[in-house]
Amino acid sequence: MGKPTGFLEYGRCENSHRPIGERIKDFKELYVSQSEAVRKEQAARCMNCGVPFCQSAIELKGMVTGCPLHNLIPEWNDEIYHENIAYALNRLRKTNPFPEFTGRVCPALCEKACINGFDGEAVCVHDNEKFIIEKAFELGLMTPQVPKVCSGKRVAVVGSGPSGLALADMLNRRGHEVCVFEREDMPGGLLMYGIPNMKLDKKIIRRRIRLMKEEGVSFHTNMNVGEDISFEELKEHFDAVALCTGSKKARSIFEGDSGIEGVDYAVDFLSEITKRLMLDVPLPDLHGKKVIVVGGGDTGNDCCGTVVRLGCADVVQLEMMPEPPETRGEDNPWPEWPKVKKTDYGQQEVMFVEGHDPRRYKTTVESVDLEEGVLKAVHTCLVDMTPNGPAKVEGSDQVLECDLMLIAAGFVGIEDYVKEMTGLETTRRNTFKTLPLHYRCGEEDKVFAAGDARRGQSLVVWAIHEGLECAKEIDQFLMGYSNLE
Repeated sequence: MGKPTGFLEYGRCENSHRPIGERIKDFKELYVSQSEAVRKEQAARCMNCGVPFCQSAIELKGMVTGCPLHNLIPEWNDEIYHENIAYALNRLRKTNPFPEFTGRVCPALCEKACINGFDGEAVCVHDNEKFIIEKAFELGLMTPQVPKVCSGKRVAVVGSGPSGLALADMLNRRGHEVCVFEREDMPGGLLMYGIPNMKLDKKIIRRRIRLMKEEGVSFHTNMNVGEDISFEELKEHFDAVALCTGSKKARSIFEGDSGIEGVDYAVDFLSEITKRLMLDVPLPDLHGKKVIVVGGGDTGNDCCGTVVRLGCADVVQLEMMPEPPETRGEDNPWPEWPKVKKTDYGQQEVMFVEGHDPRRYKTTVESVDLEEGVLKAVHTCLVDMTPNGPAKVEGSDQVLECDLMLIAAGFVGIEDYVKEMTGLETTRRNTFKTLPLHYRCGEEDKVFAAGDARRGQSLVVWAIHEGLECAKEIDQFLMGYSNLE
């Protein structure tokens, strides 16, 4: 425990965001890092609990609270306080291979379980994590760790999102030859082409990929398994195959929505913006345009922030669920995940530009108006949630003018061609079916699955967890034992 009275002496002080009026003019990262002195004080707030819920990942009432990676949070907070960055890095990397990602995009399940949040404000675990890894890069501590012994085993990883990268990193460190196949032109999966630049600058991903290459992982981009190389070829030439293809089949909200001019799936839209930024080509001009975002989650928020930067005149965000409360209810006590209203950066930016909250709760799309195949308006209605699903509130119909509708309604499992290409059995959630509590796709097969492709749409931190656990199982399969922790 860095300072026994730290939690009494210092209040919570998060990393701030750049001023809204400044940041909506570009796609640079939102965050403003604090000084080492502030970070030391924030680390001193950690109480080093006897039973640290922050690293527990316990499930309460169907929702997880605490870190799925079981990060050794009290340990590295203590090292920050004592200014031992190398030791802090050692404890952090013990459980988390990519803290530069989670330190930016994770919703901080750890903080929701921090005991300081019981009757006060949680420790800034998220910001402390980012501080450690960025300071480590700055000090030259993040050097290539090339495995000293090679196993002679070859593993193919299909997909280079967070689960694929975590799996590849761990198996490479074990001494296996790892080849990652990615259909896009750059590795990173949704980290690269799904999360906007202002939340995760792409140079951060490229920096990590360079390091992994120096450590021995090989990346094959523009390689679409099923087209450029067959699934059968992978099984023939590799000792194990890991499917980390993600859960990328977008949920449709009405039949034919993807074929309408002016309607786009959110991740496709965000990916296109990222690609244009990287190629330094003109971005879409949305000045004077009315935009409707369907979906109230993180991706919907990212869409709000993106269209504001593109100059749109009006943003409406539709959310089918009721508006959450501002504070915890009595039936939602600590350390449960807090079911409270969250106003994120994108919504804050819309409020700054337009003077109102873009969100409309308990609202869904009924139909659209087209003019020569081009979207012109969207018909919405209110819904009540019933045991049988959402029910329309009669007389609540409304017509909204619309030039662009972005569908951010989530995903429904693996893409159709991936399912057909592998021929593997899938679950009711349209994810790869594995042995119970395991990652192998069948008793005798050398094929494994991890991340959203196995778990379904989830968080980056869960994808990393899946990749690490799958790596251990593949290592056991290849070697007959595993010393991976």
